[in-house]
Amino acid sequence: MSGRRSYYAGMAAEDQVAELYGRAGRPICARRWRGASGEIDLIAREGAQVIFIEVKQSRTHALAAQHLSPGQISRILNAATEFLAGEPLGQATDVRFDVALVDGTGQIEVLENALAA
Repeated sequence: MSGRRSYYAGMAAEDQVAELYGRAGRPICARRWRGASGEIDLIAREGAQVIFIEVKQSRTHALAAQHLSPGQISRILNAATEFLAGEPLGQATDVRFDVALVDGTGQIEVLENALAA
């Protein structure tokens, strides 16, 4: 897939995932939030909990999952730490890290708490 086409496919996948979370009562409070450590695709809230969401798009869910590297996970965790510094409870904030996989047909599979230790 060309760079431009991948970019737009990724943006469309993020839009679909944001809509899914919104319909589930988990409003998106930030898109493509960038800290010094890296970027978080989507950040949602469910009550007091903050949900960090990494969106991966590919032909199949399995291929999409393979695109999540250990380096990316580290950057996501570090960026989340930066984001939480601005929250009232800071690092004590209740958080969850989801990975949303979007296949070539637009089907979404959400792996809730996928980056739990």
